[in-house]
Amino acid sequence: MKSLLFLYFFVAMAFSAVATSVSESYVIPYPQQMVVGEGHFVFQKNASFSCNLKGADKEDFVKYVGQSPFAWTYKKRGKTDIVFKLLSPKQSQMKEEAYRLEVTKKGIQVEATSTSGLFYAFQSINQLIQPAGNNTFLLPEVTIEDAPRFAYRGMHLDVSRHFYTKEFVKKQLDALARYKLNRFHWHLTDGAGWRIEIKKYPELTRETAYRPFPDWKSWWNGGRTYCRQDAPGASGGYYTQEDVKEIVEYARQLHITVIPEIEMPAHSEEVLAALPQLACGGDLKPGGEFCPGKELTYTFLTDVLKEVMALFPSEYIHIGGDEASTNHWKQCPDCQAWMKEEGMKEEGELQEYLVSRIEKFLRENGRKMIGWDEILTGELDETSAVTVWRGEDKGAESVKRGLRTILSPGAYCYFDSYQDAPRTQPEAIGGYLPLEKVYSYEPVTPAFPADKLDCVWGVQGNVWTEYLSTPEHTEYMIYPRLLALAEVAWTNPERKDWKRFHAEALQEVEVLDSLGYHTFDLKNEVGNRLEALSVDNHLAKGKKVEYLRPYAADYYPAGGDGALTNGIHGGWVYTDLRWQGFLGKGMDAVVDLEKSQPIRQLSIDFMQLIGPGVFLPQKVSFLVSDDGKEYTLLKTITTTLPITDEKLTIQNYAWEGTCEARYVRVQADINPEAGGFLFTDEIVVK
Repeated sequence: MKSLLFLYFFVAMAFSAVATSVSESYVIPYPQQMVVGEGHFVFQKNASFSCNLKGADKEDFVKYVGQSPFAWTYKKRGKTDIVFKLLSPKQSQMKEEAYRLEVTKKGIQVEATSTSGLFYAFQSINQLIQPAGNNTFLLPEVTIEDAPRFAYRGMHLDVSRHFYTKEFVKKQLDALARYKLNRFHWHLTDGAGWRIEIKKYPELTRETAYRPFPDWKSWWNGGRTYCRQDAPGASGGYYTQEDVKEIVEYARQLHITVIPEIEMPAHSEEVLAALPQLACGGDLKPGGEFCPGKELTYTFLTDVLKEVMALFPSEYIHIGGDEASTNHWKQCPDCQAWMKEEGMKEEGELQEYLVSRIEKFLRENGRKMIGWDEILTGELDETSAVTVWRGEDKGAESVKRGLRTILSPGAYCYFDSYQDAPRTQPEAIGGYLPLEKVYSYEPVTPAFPADKLDCVWGVQGNVWTEYLSTPEHTEYMIYPRLLALAEVAWTNPERKDWKRFHAEALQEVEVLDSLGYHTFDLKNEVGNRLEALSVDNHLAKGKKVEYLRPYAADYYPAGGDGALTNGIHGGWVYTDLRWQGFLGKGMDAVVDLEKSQPIRQLSIDFMQLIGPGVFLPQKVSFLVSDDGKEYTLLKTITTTLPITDEKLTIQNYAWEGTCEARYVRVQADINPEAGGFLFTDEIVVK
């Protein structure tokens, strides 16, 4: 527990640093019921506490509380200042993980029906305590009755794209415990590197845990090769089985279950590099998918899972199952032969077969399966769970089928997106997910059947690390967004309040900084584009648009035909349903102003973000007409920004002058060298 001791030391320092500004009702996530009085419980360092836990639970709890910055001393008998009392279910109607905390001028009383409930009560106490000097502490008079909204409250960490030390992992577990999160989804394998020791297959870590590139981006663009640890410029690492045991035990003491993920059948390039016999046969070069037509594949996967199950006591094992391509399977003689033998008609059935077979294997070994929502394509055992990342419809499908459902949609829960104006931020994968949007997430929607809401197991934040090459950058992307997710997971919707939470988050960022975490500078947040914050009442607002070149309605319809004249500008992300996308030849749109009138200004914005293939147009032309047939060219603007510029750019194209017209036409040509999408948000006429 060395890391824990380190944390507690800095907690004390953090309290001292922010004591003058922290509200006495400061608890994140916010309790279900909380009444704050006017007085305080005053206690000295080394105040005594008691608890009626037994065995290992007692040993863990006494050790944890005793190592706090308040140095509480456990007392077996006699009166104490703080009492932690475990009740039997017969004595109380409290739910699992619930607790009752009462602080008076005389002391602290805590009741719960589970050890985790007592633990979470202590986390609330930990946030409420303020130092008063001379080894004296204050705790406001307060009564809290609290219980989590969801049973599953998780964070995911991708350690394949970038490897992080076990000390870093334990540090994040400390933070999860502080905010009452109880699941750690550990993404241990992916194409960028295999990160867990498997004794039966030492080639996995020997050949693919390291690469001759300092970061994922360089690796991705540099041939996606691997190397051994002793190679020049080797970067990476892996967790030994002893490392894994240490982390799992550390998490257990924090009431956190570690769920390992072993990717299959896709995202497995590293495995095929180390064990090419598991790739599809014929003349094909290895892709990213296992060959599901070879019995050898299932031998390998079950061998790996046997060692994983021996290390992780988790009831569930995550098998990935996402983003599998069938291209290799269509051409693989082994896959085609297997399909014929099993009577399969489509290659997608191969994935369903693999998932079903692994599901059965786990079940026969006393475990259960979790997979990303792509596993919904097949039949699933009622014991399996689904991590939903692609949207509400997949969540609704999973719930309707009666499966345990973990909600983790990219729009709200992917912490690899920008959290502020992109040009002010370190490089990210794209998107825009500010703290407020995370906090606004409501997991349960009307699309979920009311009689199956108990299938909504919980929520999870995902930390994908393609662009997070350092521990500091990774923490910067996690905090404080994790705090918002914690409140989404714990606090009932009617108890949530953005203004209250934002004020508390500002204070908690200071605490986290004092604890040694590298947080986003919430105090100086820029926020969304100014243009996106209000309606633009220009001359073309509400007017009909004729699309001479159709927009990409199947991909990015935005607001439909009226999106370019609805007075609403887009924000920092092209998926905010405000930016309209064009493919192919580009954009050619005509706005009918309904009558001829003076025009002094025309303008339009376009976006460039080259990662997902969004580029500025090669050129933009403004034209006007009185009859909609004959047009006069006012101006053509050629783009000068290079197509290699990787930073998100929103560029305005404009004409100013004097003319009179009824029809305004804007043409934007796709750069033939770049291709990809054009995205624009509004044709502004003034």
